[in-house]
Amino acid sequence: MSSQLIAPPPTSRPSSAPSQRRPVPKANSARKGDPWDEWYHPDYLKWKNVDWVTLVFLAGVHAGALAAPFFFSWAAAITAGVLYWATASIGICLGYHRYLSHRSFKLTKPAEFCVLSVSAIAGEGSPLAWSATHRLHHQKSDHTGDPHSPFNGNWWSHILWLFVNRTPEQCETVFRKYAPELYDRPMVMFFERTYGRWLLATGLTLLGIGYAVGGVFGAISFLTWTYCLRMVVAYHSTWFVNSATHLWGYRNYETRDQSRNLWWVAILAFGEGWHNNHHAHPSIAPSGHRWWEFDATWCVIKLLRFCGLAYDVKTGIPERQEG
Repeated sequence: MSSQLIAPPPTSRPSSAPSQRRPVPKANSARKGDPWDEWYHPDYLKWKNVDWVTLVFLAGVHAGALAAPFFFSWAAAITAGVLYWATASIGICLGYHRYLSHRSFKLTKPAEFCVLSVSAIAGEGSPLAWSATHRLHHQKSDHTGDPHSPFNGNWWSHILWLFVNRTPEQCETVFRKYAPELYDRPMVMFFERTYGRWLLATGLTLLGIGYAVGGVFGAISFLTWTYCLRMVVAYHSTWFVNSATHLWGYRNYETRDQSRNLWWVAILAFGEGWHNNHHAHPSIAPSGHRWWEFDATWCVIKLLRFCGLAYDVKTGIPERQEG
């Protein structure tokens, strides 16, 4: 991604005290004239334009998550916990977010394959879709064209924005604009082409493991816990970053958007809740900038660096001016 693809915030100076949330008008625009602004606007969501594949899939995994308590088994619950950490922290936070979207570090080829594998089975979209949409969010955060600003509605930012059906041509336009260099990476494009197969293979594998462990009950237990419930918890952890951390919390930095640092989202999302820090300095690998801002994903990145699997890690947390 070239530097002009994501316009940096005009100001990212340290803020010595938490600030109150200032309302941002829906019509406020950081940049006008882009055709995809309307593709990511709530008005574009109509019955004739619903992405039924996404809607049915998300409804299905939520139904499975609700059924999970009735099919409890320790094997399924423990496996779900491990997969939640692997897919949410390593897959989404480390892989899709800090590695692909912001290029905060580099990975060796074996590490890249493993990271992108767990990114795919998280079920949050293909590498191009996730990265391009996230870069678009940074460029237009809380302004016209932001794919998921809560100032277009809390439910819109949390989940409804996912249900808009965009044509392949529209998606290609956004992908080529905001993630052009990813087209030149064979491993990324492999996962782009095979994304759906990874989801299907994961579901069948977990179903088979459950059946081998506990018969029909075990199969249902593994499907509802390790696939459905695990995905739903990871989904909402990610979506709270889009919604809650633009509404509540404190700010370390003054930025042109309304990003906040919210401790409970940081716990659920493995460090991504320190969102104001990230919006002020998006290209660096750590999201926690004060001593109490624990960032679990940053710990994994440091471990990968120690093992020689991650390199060229950007760590330049700016010095603060304490009030």
